[in-house]
Amino acid sequence: MIVCCLAFFGLFFLIEPLKNWFLTYSAYKDWHAMLMAFLKFGILATLGESIGLRIQKGVYHHKGFGILPRAIVWGFLGMGISMAMTIFSTGTPVFLANLGVPVDSQAFGIRLLTAFCISVTLNLIFAPIFMTLHKVTDTHIMNNGGTLRGLFTPIHFREIFTHLNWGVLYGFIFKKTIPLFWFPAHTITFMLPPQWRVLFAALLGVALGVLLSVGAIMGQKK
Repeated sequence: MIVCCLAFFGLFFLIEPLKNWFLTYSAYKDWHAMLMAFLKFGILATLGESIGLRIQKGVYHHKGFGILPRAIVWGFLGMGISMAMTIFSTGTPVFLANLGVPVDSQAFGIRLLTAFCISVTLNLIFAPIFMTLHKVTDTHIMNNGGTLRGLFTPIHFREIFTHLNWGVLYGFIFKKTIPLFWFPAHTITFMLPPQWRVLFAALLGVALGVLLSVGAIMGQKK
């Protein structure tokens, strides 16, 4: 499964017309960019969760897992991530400039500092809310048997919040993965040209699936 997906996405780098199409639509600043974000995260982040399931259960899919509902949710979360990346990559340099940092400089050190600061602000302000929302939707999907109809039933936020394993969510997902993984990972993201950032962030969704599976295993042990 992993090899097939990598081979499929490899075509977009090896075949020039596909590569040009991808770069053209990813560079647009209108609804095309949001559509591309939906597709990238819907496919890649869901793949990451399937890999996470493989780590936990030894299979890529089972009844009740809900591949299609997860892909839909990840698509919309990906649009939110794309929006957040735009907001923080625009606002953080302005803040740094107000502090006297020469953000317009092409010096590697300045670019690295700017990318790191964008990553830190994004992950401290946006990531905890995003990760909690993802956990809520993930729980909602599982509570409804992984069905497409169940996805569109009302989400019982109060009940789900009450039963979340906050020890793992905070102690591992927030406290450890954000500073140790997401800070450096998104620093690399914001060092890339804008048209590649959402794709790289979506590829990191594969890593997110693995991290979430580790968190789930830790939660089962407690």
